[in-house]
Amino acid sequence: MDLFDTTQIGLERALSGSSMRQQAIAQNIANVNTPGYQRQDVDFASALHAAWDQGSSKVEAVDPAVKADPSAVMRADGSSVDIDSEAAAQATNGLQYEAISTVMKTRISILRSAIGAS
Repeated sequence: MDLFDTTQIGLERALSGSSMRQQAIAQNIANVNTPGYQRQDVDFASALHAAWDQGSSKVEAVDPAVKADPSAVMRADGSSVDIDSEAAAQATNGLQYEAISTVMKTRISILRSAIGAS
């Protein structure tokens, strides 16, 4: 029997993906005025969703990566970064990160209580 179930492993992978996305968004914001810069993003949610029904080993194998976003609209200078979209993405991702970490803390607290740790 494993100590951590698929949900806990999935939360860990989601937290890692959200952290990587925050870094990608920060890079996008830093390069908003760089001609030719292509927007970067991390899509971990679809990979987690696809792996979820296949068990914890598949969920654990999900490895989020930073990739260029081909769907981003290209500006006249060749850049595909929109500062307003990035600011919104940063706020949304920050809220998701906080929600994931709160759920993880609660689950760990329940485990600690179950084993009698304080």
